[in-house]
Amino acid sequence: MLPGKGLGAAMSNGDIFVGEVIGTAILILFGAGVVAAVVLNYSKAKDAGWVVIAFGWGFGVMAGAYTAAPLSGGHLNPAVTVGIAIDTGEWEKVHLYVAGQMVGAILGAVLCWLVYFAQFQANAEEDKAQPTLGIFSTAPAIRNPVANLITEIIATMGLVLPILAFGLTKGLGESGTAILIVAFLVVGIGLSLGGPTGYAINPARDLGPRITHAILPIPNKGTSDWGYAWIPVMGPLIGGALSGLIFNAAF
Repeated sequence: MLPGKGLGAAMSNGDIFVGEVIGTAILILFGAGVVAAVVLNYSKAKDAGWVVIAFGWGFGVMAGAYTAAPLSGGHLNPAVTVGIAIDTGEWEKVHLYVAGQMVGAILGAVLCWLVYFAQFQANAEEDKAQPTLGIFSTAPAIRNPVANLITEIIATMGLVLPILAFGLTKGLGESGTAILIVAFLVVGIGLSLGGPTGYAINPARDLGPRITHAILPIPNKGTSDWGYAWIPVMGPLIGGALSGLIFNAAF
């Protein structure tokens, strides 16, 4: 998440892909992991609440982005990558970022499943069975496609526009402070804007784990809700694109 460096201009294709795979896997491991900790039966953190989830995702961003930054800049999010590409006009490596992010998101979801394997297996108990998609992907509190899409667009703009602006502060990216600030920004988005849809704000973060949920052999796991899946993909992509356009025009 170092927009001041552009889209990997001085980074090799291999470094970009590997960095995004590792960083996004860490992000999803922490993020899906904190949701699993809070909602799964027999978890020691069960019912810890929304504030814990918001901070868990923020720490996931921090850990993943710091790890990936030396290799790829640590975007971890196609919406961020698209926003930077629109601002800078550099598109030639976008596919490497997005591919790495998707692979990493799937990998991170699998790792979360392995960590909580015993709890997921306990879902076979009929009296304790519960839907599990919410651990991996988002779902709206009220299903209204237009409202849900607008929420994801606005929430993603609340992420990507500040990230782009951080690149204007000299030394912020090089010192690594920008990543810490972005982590707290994600916590703030979760606390303030996460209620309606669960704040995907990242297409890979939602789609990769949703694919994983559909494939994994989790007992009584429930539906993967593919009818809703386009919203946490298109909403963040639109929000990221609008952020790039606004930043380019205003700054």
